[in-house]
Amino acid sequence: MSNTLIESLQSDGVMYLSMNRPEVHNAFDEYQIDQLTAALERINKNVHIKTVILGAEGNSFSAGGDLNYMRRMGNNSYKENLTDARRLANLMKTLSTISVPTIARVQGAAFGGGVGLISCCDFAFAASGAKFSLSEVRLGMVPATIAPYIIKAVGQKAASRLFMSGEVIDSDRAWQLGLISHLSDPKSLDLDIQAFTKSLLNNAPIAVKKAKNIVSEITQDSIDDEIIQKTISLIADLRGSEEGKEGLNSFLEKRKPKWNL
Repeated sequence: MSNTLIESLQSDGVMYLSMNRPEVHNAFDEYQIDQLTAALERINKNVHIKTVILGAEGNSFSAGGDLNYMRRMGNNSYKENLTDARRLANLMKTLSTISVPTIARVQGAAFGGGVGLISCCDFAFAASGAKFSLSEVRLGMVPATIAPYIIKAVGQKAASRLFMSGEVIDSDRAWQLGLISHLSDPKSLDLDIQAFTKSLLNNAPIAVKKAKNIVSEITQDSIDDEIIQKTISLIADLRGSEEGKEGLNSFLEKRKPKWNL
């Protein structure tokens, strides 16, 4: 298997993680999900790592589900769909709860699970011109496993609109909603991230971890195992439904779906 995730630890304790599937706009498959999860788990055990910057090679941050991955999902049993949904839910939970500050570096398209990754990060820098969408409803699906993190990032009202409309929003709108925390010119994106990261590193490292942790501890709508299980079950139910199958098949066959109205 090719190296679909580039890991680079700098001498100052900054870990760069870069998704490396530019030929498919860094779309997810089960292998990419497992690689990311394993890398984050290793990072969380490494006391020398102080900050994580999550980015992607090529023109896009992440286009969501990989086409071949989606084909395989279409043939899954209910039990297999539960296992697969838990895999993505585990990735989001691992990223969301990692002890050090996390920064998303976003360019191009960020769809579906890509928006989930951004929502799980503490900070998100996006290049102007970036596009964001949660288009699952167009396939008879919902952004279930990533929903708790997106709702915490943008709020209930904005999340409801994004989930139900499936619309594409630009980086300005994403910034207004709070999905991203910083807007950058594409040419200065990395310089802006470096400057911000440097300011983070000037802070007391244990205090930074404690500051991150206290927000989770006192937040009333914590994302617990019960919520995660509900999102996993919802995905499995929808994938096995007639509407879900029609949505996926129409997408793969590049035709308009025939919804039963």
